[in-house]
Amino acid sequence: MSGDIRIPSVGESVSSGLISQWHKNDGESVNVGELLLTLDTDKISTEITADCAGNLQILAVEGEEVSIGSVVGRITSENLSHLQSSDQKEATSDQLQGDNNDENHKEKNSVSSIEKQAPQENQRQTPVEIEAIEAHQVPAQNTKRDLRLDRKAPVSPVVNRLAKENGVDLSLIIGSGKRGAILKKDVQSFIDSGGELRSSKVVENPNTQSITSKDSEASVLPDLNVKPVSHHGSSGLKIEEGGRITRQPLSPIRRKIADHLVSAQRDAALLTTFNECDMSSVMRLRKELQEDFIAKYGVKIGFMSIFIKAVVDALKEVEQINARIDGTDLIRNHFFDIGVAVGSEKGLVVPVIRDCDNKSFAQIEKDISEYASRANQGKLEIADLQGGVFTISNGGIYGSMLSTPIINPPQSAILGMHNIIERPVAVEGKVVIRPMMYLALSYDHRIVDGKEAVTFLRRVKECVENPARLLVGA
Repeated sequence: MSGDIRIPSVGESVSSGLISQWHKNDGESVNVGELLLTLDTDKISTEITADCAGNLQILAVEGEEVSIGSVVGRITSENLSHLQSSDQKEATSDQLQGDNNDENHKEKNSVSSIEKQAPQENQRQTPVEIEAIEAHQVPAQNTKRDLRLDRKAPVSPVVNRLAKENGVDLSLIIGSGKRGAILKKDVQSFIDSGGELRSSKVVENPNTQSITSKDSEASVLPDLNVKPVSHHGSSGLKIEEGGRITRQPLSPIRRKIADHLVSAQRDAALLTTFNECDMSSVMRLRKELQEDFIAKYGVKIGFMSIFIKAVVDALKEVEQINARIDGTDLIRNHFFDIGVAVGSEKGLVVPVIRDCDNKSFAQIEKDISEYASRANQGKLEIADLQGGVFTISNGGIYGSMLSTPIINPPQSAILGMHNIIERPVAVEGKVVIRPMMYLALSYDHRIVDGKEAVTFLRRVKECVENPARLLVGA
């Protein structure tokens, strides 16, 4: 029995993905529901689990790009009853055959066998011959096998591929799997050691004495003719130029980000306008309400929910920002789904907070917290990233002072938040120290004029500097 591991469909626009990690080794047993591999696409990461129990056979290595629907592995379960039935049939056949032979024939075979094993009295035995005779007298089940020469042990396609890519002779490797099967980790260990034979098993070679090799100090077979390669794992990471540089393929997510940003700058007429925002009122409000807010809703009130509400207010005032170009048509949106740029280990993702005009500050903060957690775990879904009308990017959490963000097509604008810095500003003719933040609005000048962009950004500034108007909806 066997079950194919196929790459599932994760979205209409996704045709392939990259195997970022196998969580099980080749030949390892798995149970139903156990995590097998993580697939990275140009939008999200997907975890694939086992549909049946058995032994895992890996057909596609880590770092390999695979198409949707392709078979990347197989789970096989050994039919023990079938093997037992075969053994029983063979035993029965041998027994019937033995019954048909007469006792004289058996005795003759027995004597002949003893004569072959016993040395002639007038023949002098060498130590090697004596050792060979003693080995024949040991029961077969106690005889040590040369695992390197045991070709009954299966070799998976992924092991063959890895060995071929690195010019490794599999006959030089001791397998650590069942029945001496050579696993991917055995080949990789052989590669990383530059051709050293590492194993905790005892190996017997017909032409040499037994060798016990441990991980602490490996025995090296002579004349391997295998050159050490600078290849670490099957993820594509390579060390080149004597360790001066490393080379690794871009992940699908990073390639998509690159294509997306280049497309935005190529197809849109980008322009950025700036303003600065006094954060005194917002910081004072958060300080006064934080404890009660946490006690009531279980989350902190952050800057992002306030800025999202300010953006919604500004989008209602400047409707041209809440629009996009579709071919030769202008599409006006009448909903307020705001994307929030989140930096994760695998790249920048923009989950979308739905219907922000109808949600409270607490609901928005909970959505942001959940998306951030799922992004770090690689559990965002395609639907979480689709349909936004505007994006907010907070580079200030990384210490950014000022930047010109790039819009997220097909949206027409993006707001960049930055670091809060205390600096001197003029207020009513006096120089005071205030916590200030620079705001940057990048927009598509094809449909948004400068007047509209400046008006929009000024409205956001006014809402943040006077957050009470957001609470009362003024």
